Amino acid sequence: MEQRLDFYKANPAVIKAMLGLEECLGKSALEKSLTELVRLRASQINGCAFCVDMHTSDARKGGETDRRLATVVAWRETPFFTDRERAALEWTEALTLVSHDHVPDAVWNAVRPHFSDQELADLTLLVSTINAWNRFAIAFRKMPA
Repeated sequence: MEQRLDFYKANPAVIKAMLGLEECLGKSALEKSLTELVRLRASQINGCAFCVDMHTSDARKGGETDRRLATVVAWRETPFFTDRERAALEWTEALTLVSHDHVPDAVWNAVRPHFSDQELADLTLLVSTINAWNRFAIAFRKMPA
């Protein structure tokens, strides 16, 4: 499979806007380890090989264990994640698959106790942003290096 388009070169203004979102997320109070789990889970759902590879690598560099990384895809079935991480992963799945159930109240009720208002806004931006990156990478077939 070959890359269709280098979207970084095709429209630098678009990438600048996306990087502005990343800059905002970099100032978030969300834990770096949590942000990488969220990015990884959304990328798994979307089937984005480039982003799965990148965020697995970034998580490892941040100290994440191979065991947890290998089981993100089955997080509900493992004891390896905190309640806060589980809530974030459930929120990630609901937002990534928003057309399925439109973020049911049960998901809201599960995530709400674990995050402040600001953190929920940040978490929602995080999920939205990784979904946008996934769509760029998938549409233009960005390949893992």
